[in-house]
Amino acid sequence: MFYVKNVPNWERVLRVIVGVAAVIIGLSVIGGTAGIVLALAAAGIVGSGLFGFCPMCAMVGRRLDKAAKQAHGPR
Repeated sequence: MFYVKNVPNWERVLRVIVGVAAVIIGLSVIGGTAGIVLALAAAGIVGSGLFGFCPMCAMVGRRLDKAAKQAHGPR
């Protein structure tokens, strides 16, 4: 695996549900350029939920507890 998951399972499910809803709203309700921009941003959120990795969370150093223990070794 090329990355360490930094999004917990409950948040992954939430990201997928909210992201799919935002894509639907962006494409059907809002429409136009703003709707497409919203749908693309929401697709990124869905992707981070499916993969379990968020690049923005990684940039600020967010790690799951088990990932932090593996990276730093046993204490």
